[in-house]
Amino acid sequence: MAVQPMGNGLINDTYLVETMEGSAPDYVLQRINENVFKDVELLQRNIEIVTKHLRKKLKEEGATDIDRRALQFMKTVEGKSWFRDQEGLCWRLSINIPNSVTQETVNEQSAYDTGKAFGDFERMLIDVPEELGETIPGFHNMELKWQQLEEALQRNAANRRTEVAGMVRELEAERDEMCKAERLFREGKLPKRICHCDTKVNNILYDETGQVLCVVDLDTVMPSFIFSDYGDFLRTAANQVAEDDERIELVAFNEQIFKAFTKGYIESTASFLTPIERDNLPFAVALFPYMQSVRFLTDYINGDVYWKVKYPTHNLVRAKNQLALYRDVRRHDDMMKQYIADLK
Repeated sequence: MAVQPMGNGLINDTYLVETMEGSAPDYVLQRINENVFKDVELLQRNIEIVTKHLRKKLKEEGATDIDRRALQFMKTVEGKSWFRDQEGLCWRLSINIPNSVTQETVNEQSAYDTGKAFGDFERMLIDVPEELGETIPGFHNMELKWQQLEEALQRNAANRRTEVAGMVRELEAERDEMCKAERLFREGKLPKRICHCDTKVNNILYDETGQVLCVVDLDTVMPSFIFSDYGDFLRTAANQVAEDDERIELVAFNEQIFKAFTKGYIESTASFLTPIERDNLPFAVALFPYMQSVRFLTDYINGDVYWKVKYPTHNLVRAKNQLALYRDVRRHDDMMKQYIADLK
């Protein structure tokens, strides 16, 4: 048996356990980060419900090779999908999906694949019979993010409030518009779905022929607006530069990545998206760079206590970068609306 680090995840520690036996599968061992996921029982219950339902739907749809298309977690003798060791650390073990690979590069093909894969993921979970909980409460709640920014401004822990006053005013001018998802939900107009909430191209497994196998990294699967899956992918994938690039003048919205991802997503979600969800997809594209700008700015004002920084103004650069992306996304509103309207 051999154990080696696996992947490049930022939250959980992940290891590949190679059994070295021809008939035995390899495994993925993960230490669950309880600083992020504070309710492990809820976290694993969500994952168990989701993986069980996905396997059921795949079987109903006549899928083959189901063991490679849905994650499978091992159970303890007590019937749990996780365990706590003698040092108090939480672990879980899943069967490694053989002959599978991830991609790191975002291009038009991988953007299309990602849109279709996560759309299919939502579609298959549309009728989950059990209620899931929020593994990270308020994860993509824009009203909460604004509340946190206001609290940071009031504390002014790092004495940076005056420095960022102009940015705060610009963000505040868009506040009502950017908080409309929560209002629409309270009015009963916008549903919550079971969403992945971490839509990255490397959270999809491909088989040896380049076909999508399944979606992985299910820790953030929870009830949310579909904007979470749609908008957050484009926030990172459709920015021409990295989110912390200091060359703010190079920040730009990539139309081709937007179109490829949207085509895949609409193809797989057309059967259940409501008109209000579909009509507000351009809003979702704008929401996530706006939200991330607010979050980075909040951390900068607080003295950089949440995200790791490489230099004193790192979070401020990130906030400016995301605000610039927000501005450019809004310049593409008409294009996005027309493209979505033309898709069947």
